[in-house]
Amino acid sequence: MTYRHTRKGRRALSAVAITAGLLLTVAGCGGGGDGKSDRDESASSASKGNDDPGKEGSSRSSDTSDAPLAEVKGDNGLTLKVTSAKRDGGGFVTVEGSVTNNTGTIWVAADWRGDENELAKNGGSMAGASLVDQKGKKKYLILRDTSGRCLCTKFTGGVRDGESADWFAQFPAPPEDTSDVQLQVGGMPPAEITLSEGE
Repeated sequence: MTYRHTRKGRRALSAVAITAGLLLTVAGCGGGGDGKSDRDESASSASKGNDDPGKEGSSRSSDTSDAPLAEVKGDNGLTLKVTSAKRDGGGFVTVEGSVTNNTGTIWVAADWRGDENELAKNGGSMAGASLVDQKGKKKYLILRDTSGRCLCTKFTGGVRDGESADWFAQFPAPPEDTSDVQLQVGGMPPAEITLSEGE
């Protein structure tokens, strides 16, 4: 009888000791009490909010990675931006960007559609664009399908004043050793761009 009571007492003491140990462990992990961890956290958040030149530089560099490859302005209030110019595996180059209309009226891309009869059915589009390799003295016209439709953006309905529209255009790829070319479209000044390899 005494032996049984002793065993129950030991079990109860063990349970109390384990529970007390767990409570102390949880309290220690909480980080409260001495205020030191609170100070460290507030100092850490304050340093994140400060103008740290290293961090500012890194955010600027990510902003500059979004900078266009080229930007040209026409006399009529149009701005052409080139944001990407990549070689693709099929032997062609895809150029992308945006055009912003500040002409004071709707812009329908009439002078961008190209002079060729075949391209006339594309309407207001990037159909008249070309890539010029000055080093190799070659001009690459826009790619088109068998029906004469350009592999490019058509500005259906035009672009309203103060608005922008994204565009793309595909061209035959210049030789591998040519990386610097000019994009020419309509009456816009030539945009100097560097081709990159596609993924």
